[in-house]
Amino acid sequence: MLTRHRGRLCISLAFALVLTGFSAPAGAVQLSRGDRVVQAAAAQAGKPYAGGGAGPGSFDCSGLTAYAHRQVGISLPRTASAQRAAVRPVSQRDKKPGDLIFFSSGGRVYHAGIFAGGNRMWAAPSSGDVVRLQNIWTSAYTVGRAW
Repeated sequence: MLTRHRGRLCISLAFALVLTGFSAPAGAVQLSRGDRVVQAAAAQAGKPYAGGGAGPGSFDCSGLTAYAHRQVGISLPRTASAQRAAVRPVSQRDKKPGDLIFFSSGGRVYHAGIFAGGNRMWAAPSSGDVVRLQNIWTSAYTVGRAW
């Protein structure tokens, strides 16, 4: 039980550091650009989904991906389809935290998220939901890198 609480405490502390703008002291290990994209997405956790939402108060999927990238100085187009066309394709095997995950059907991109590691991504899933860390539910996706 202590281990479970300790894990929650570490996660809570990490979010608090992100939300307060904590910066590491000089000489500390600097995060990769991809890790900073993940942090920027994580800082939006709990914000409501809204169709066309581009932040900072609410998001749709591509609004979140564009917003998180913009926080680290990367400009992306507004829609998921345009984002997929604008980024460098990466194989699923070579994906890294901060990469974009795209889901499509019939050649149309219908959802995007930010790879967080493991089998998880940050996303603004759908109406009535909030920005959250979710499982990647299928192996039928493409990956792109903007950094």
